[in-house]
Amino acid sequence: METTALKAAYLDYLRRHGHAPKTVFAFADAQGISEGEFYRSFASFAAIDRETWADFGRDAREQAAQEPAWQNYSSRERLLAFYYTLLEILKNNRSFVLLTLGRSQKRMPAIIPKVLDKFEADFKFFVEELLHTGRNTGEVASRPFLQDGYVRIFLRQLQFILLYFVRDESANFERTDAAVEKAVTLSFDLVGRNTFDSALDFGRFLLQKRT
Repeated sequence: METTALKAAYLDYLRRHGHAPKTVFAFADAQGISEGEFYRSFASFAAIDRETWADFGRDAREQAAQEPAWQNYSSRERLLAFYYTLLEILKNNRSFVLLTLGRSQKRMPAIIPKVLDKFEADFKFFVEELLHTGRNTGEVASRPFLQDGYVRIFLRQLQFILLYFVRDESANFERTDAAVEKAVTLSFDLVGRNTFDSALDFGRFLLQKRT
């Protein structure tokens, strides 16, 4: 059984039953394969969960990049396009999202589970590319030492958006859409040139005048 088909069968089981299969043996047997064949593709059901989340991120980036105007987008616009595309994917898979994220939030609010490890690792590389492009265009301020922490700002933003989506009960999750725009605007206000940078430039100017 191909890995893609195995993953699809597992996700279908989750949606229909609201929980993972009791054992790998029972699930594999229902698919007409051996337990060993399952393990040749995945080490556990949790591994399928992590890979599915990674797929969501990859699919969102690929779909967003297919937009005709993508090449002309600023870094901020590319991040917005990614988030809005991701949200459409998550809306179509909300049962899976709630099963993998929702329950963990009841036990440990605001703590992101390991199921997002691969998803967040891929997102980190994506953000690093956006920040690099933004520095080249002047959209992102170059701040030695401080800019090393920029990626953490965006990782926290991602976590906030995902948890907001889990808890959102508005029609068509419109409040999450609004939260995305506000969160992205704030993050680029923080990493873009602002009063702080003007103050630094002025300070450097005064120091140069004295030397």
